[in-house]
Amino acid sequence: MKNVLLLLILLTLSACGPSPEMQATLTATAVTATAEAWTETPTPSSTPSATFTPTITLTPTITPSPTITPTPTFAFPSVTVNQQAHCRYGPSVAYLHAADLYPGDTGTVRGRHEYSTWRYVKFDKLNYFCWVAPSVVDLTGDVTTLYYTEPNLPTIGYNAYGPPKGVSAIRDGNQVTISWDQVVMTHDDDRGYFIEAFVCQNGFLLWWTFSYPEQFTTSYTVTDEPGCPAASSGQIYTVEKHGYSQPRDIPWPSP
Repeated sequence: MKNVLLLLILLTLSACGPSPEMQATLTATAVTATAEAWTETPTPSSTPSATFTPTITLTPTITPSPTITPTPTFAFPSVTVNQQAHCRYGPSVAYLHAADLYPGDTGTVRGRHEYSTWRYVKFDKLNYFCWVAPSVVDLTGDVTTLYYTEPNLPTIGYNAYGPPKGVSAIRDGNQVTISWDQVVMTHDDDRGYFIEAFVCQNGFLLWWTFSYPEQFTTSYTVTDEPGCPAASSGQIYTVEKHGYSQPRDIPWPSP
């Protein structure tokens, strides 16, 4: 600022004007002084304060372990034989003998029949299943929890003779007579014939089984009345000691 004032005084005193050399010197001096006057001292920048971000501690979520509920094991009803008896391949006395039973024999009931009260049993002493009458065993458990089971006769053993031929049926009032041709079997193999039917009696359609023990009787008569909601029907099998043939349908006459 002092340099500027000095320059102004010199200019005033030099009324006649300075020489060109002096004028250049004064101009340079003035410019320098002005530039110095214009230069500002920079203000130090303030250092920003550090902002601390808080550390977030995550709390782990604990997933509870599922409680495993054990599945109860189904307990089959059990039986104990109370007298000497037969176990058979189907749920009536008309079926082939499957095994001898004696008091104290034990087993478990695996099925029941829809049309009879016989039990489908796996006896501990046997490696196969068979049917037993409820009167010859003592039962522990509830058989109504079991599924219905139907015997599949052609799968029992084998049969070398086939079903009877020439099967017919005629009606005489409420009596139906079924006839068929003899199936010739050896004496050792011969176990006759087996008939399974549904017949109408007293307004009810009854499940009906019958068997002949030998091959020579070739007809059978059964009572079959009108008045049932479903038609009567039946099948016949050849039976030998090794098992049952395929069934042959009986052409049942209408009432």
